[in-house]
Formats: sequence, structure tokens, C-alpha cells
Amino acid sequence: MEITNPAEEAAAERKRVAPLTVLLAVVFIVFCGILVFVYVATKRANPVMLDQQGIPLDQGSQSAKPGAN
Repeated sequence: MEITNPAEEAAAERKRVAPLTVLLAVVFIVFCGILVFVYVATKRANPVMLDQQGIPLDQGSQSAKPGAN
């Protein structure tokens, strides 16, 4: 049977593209989830930058100075 109605033809074409669309949507959602996870993890981390001798660098924070408690 030949499809002559343009609406039916478009519907048939959409059905062929749907699995790829779903796959791309899942990949996009996973990528966004990874970005959010990394952002939250970096905000929670409180790294202290060290110089070559292992002494914390002064970054404007009182807790980063050696001997400050």
C-alpha cells in the first residue's frame, strides 16, 4: 500500500527517527547530570593550593596561612 497523504508520510518518517531522538535525549540528560555532579563536587571541595615545598599559598583566606588556627 502506497502512502499518499503527506500527514501519514510525515508520521511514518517520525517513527523511523524516534529511537535516535530518544538516544540523543538520554545522552544529553546524562551529560547534563555529569556537569551538575562535577559542579556540586567542586563547590563542596575546599582545596588548598601548595607551593613546591608543600607550604599552603596565601589565597586571601586566614585558614590557608601556615600556623594559623
